[in-house]
Amino acid sequence: MNKLDILAFGAHPDDVELGCSGTLAKEIAQGKKVGIIDLTRGELGTRGSAEIRDKEAAAAAKILGVSVRENLQFRDGFFANDEKHQLEIIKMLRKYQPEIVLCNAIQDRHIDHGKGSKLVSDACFLSGLTKIETELNNEKQAAWRPKVVYHYIQWQNIKPDFVVDVSDFMDKKMEAVLAYGSQFYIPNSNEPATPITSKNFLDSITYRAQDLGRLVGVDFAEGFTAERYLAVNSLADLK
Repeated sequence: MNKLDILAFGAHPDDVELGCSGTLAKEIAQGKKVGIIDLTRGELGTRGSAEIRDKEAAAAAKILGVSVRENLQFRDGFFANDEKHQLEIIKMLRKYQPEIVLCNAIQDRHIDHGKGSKLVSDACFLSGLTKIETELNNEKQAAWRPKVVYHYIQWQNIKPDFVVDVSDFMDKKMEAVLAYGSQFYIPNSNEPATPITSKNFLDSITYRAQDLGRLVGVDFAEGFTAERYLAVNSLADLK
């Protein structure tokens, strides 16, 4: 059985690590089955190559301990929120039947992030429609709709609807991020500079998590936005 508790999507390899890997590591430590789906191989990235990113993504997945990681090999920069791409995501949703889906920020500096966010969200709805028929490995798939879709935060400081305490997993998050050695800050590098290769950007991963943690009384936290109201059984569930 391929069923996962949580399936996290990223437009590029490293999106998930930057946005929500502390949360994923925490859920895995609590016994949840977690998977990652990358939409593209990040082949348009200024540094590195698709082949290098493939190896880095595999290394990061091993660090986090996810059950599965797949890459849909959509065109970096040019994939669209259309039927063709929606159906490929629907196949993954029906294959892994996640209760929770995490995906890109609803809007961001990189155009693929907001586009990927809406693509995955739309596919989550469509995946529950029985008249949309899909097959995987020559087997007909049953309809499946995740219970909830949450969006992690990336470049822009989007106000979260809720945060997750990742204080015990911040080291694991940074280890997974740094698995992408081609993408981030390296002192005295001769590679072209980009917005994500500065020391400031690398430091921002920690100081954003510290600031979100400060606001809720913990050391580190990751923020998410929700597509509908959050519900609790009791006021005591809120911290």
